Amino acid sequence: MTPSFSLALHGGAGTISPALMTPEKEQAYQAALHEALRSGYAVLAGGGSALDAVEQAVLRLEDCPLFNAGRGAVFTHDGHHEMDAAIMDGRNRAAGAVAGARQVQNPIRAARLVMEQTEHVLLAWPGADELAREHGLALQPAEYFFTQHRYDQLQEALQEGRMRLDHSQAQTSGSGSEDPKKKMGTVGAVARDQHGNLAAATSTGGMTNKRYSRIGDSPVIGSGTFADNRTCAISCTGHGEFFLRAMVAHDISCLMEYRSLSLDEACRIVVHDKLAPIGGEGGLVAVDAAGNVALPFNSEGMYRASQTSHDAAPFVAIYKN
Repeated sequence: MTPSFSLALHGGAGTISPALMTPEKEQAYQAALHEALRSGYAVLAGGGSALDAVEQAVLRLEDCPLFNAGRGAVFTHDGHHEMDAAIMDGRNRAAGAVAGARQVQNPIRAARLVMEQTEHVLLAWPGADELAREHGLALQPAEYFFTQHRYDQLQEALQEGRMRLDHSQAQTSGSGSEDPKKKMGTVGAVARDQHGNLAAATSTGGMTNKRYSRIGDSPVIGSGTFADNRTCAISCTGHGEFFLRAMVAHDISCLMEYRSLSLDEACRIVVHDKLAPIGGEGGLVAVDAAGNVALPFNSEGMYRASQTSHDAAPFVAIYKN
């Protein structure tokens, strides 16, 4: 009998209103999530590692302009892109991350390069791009990362004089004015492979109109990304400043390790009881040592997908209900 394995992924969380989602756009998001899930799950089904599976799933999402990572990264205040990513191996808690990368086509590959080819954990720009170049990773000019709707969002954010958490669709209130609650764009994946190993990966373009080389929780091990075979693997999406302050990913692992809580209970406490009261909106995907999956969020929706070997039908959803 084949040992159990599981994969879960996300493409962002926040205020995702069905009323403002066209059928065509919803179908496009669903298809992209299905493709990323299929790609990563195939690695696991073939006996591959959790590390390879999460990297493959995130690669697919980075290459899709619908999501705020890789090719779909949002613009900074200065009109370029600064991308963050992290990956972690639950076998030995090895980890690698990059922050502010500007040219790497797939930041998650650069993060894995940091983990496997250096003695470091987190490299910032310009070093992150330099390492990628030295090891032959694909680099792209600024034009590769340009999408018109991302550029239009930057112009709107500049006029408003603030950063935006959203990257995909404008929300409007009943009066017709724009609602500042937005979809938070980050992609990520977690997995348990047939050998019982866990892994997590996260990638993001950050916030539209961000300044001063702002870095969120995604590349910070223990905040937005974490994996330990003894407990769980976690990839977060949401307002990064709050996830950083709460050390969300590691906190869930600690509740499981020190209080022997289940994955579902630990996630509930952190996402709903600890994070939400301080204003931390968002969610995460998680898998534990037994292959159980959790997809908690405290926002209106989260682009999410999962599949396990004991329940082979893929699950893909966007809204809360």
